[in-house]
Amino acid sequence: MKHLKPDEISRLREQLLERERELRGEIRELLLQSDEQHHKDLAGLVADVGDESVANMLADLDTAVIDRHVHELRELEAARGRMIAGDYGLCADCGRDIDYERLAAFPAAVRCVVCQRQRETVYVHEATPRL
Repeated sequence: MKHLKPDEISRLREQLLERERELRGEIRELLLQSDEQHHKDLAGLVADVGDESVANMLADLDTAVIDRHVHELRELEAARGRMIAGDYGLCADCGRDIDYERLAAFPAAVRCVVCQRQRETVYVHEATPRL
């Protein structure tokens, strides 16, 4: 974190907090919408099996979005923890400094660009259908 200036750290901290607030609001809104939809389904507004199937698919999509938001929220909280511990901005793989530009674009980054690119090359595979 020594490579970051105090004003840069302050801006990054504020970015992290603002994104956390946004995510918490979005999660709360999605949960309320999901709850409303559940009440409608229970009230018998789903007319047939096809409508029920679409309603279930939409509920699954909402759940996936909520899961993605919760995952991002955990990443942001971990980044704030690294700030407190004093190791924010250090690559988890190589230990070198993560550039401010990368952190400004993605404040929860745990790897420098080089290590992230390598990780994506090694660990990301195209899904292949299996029987």
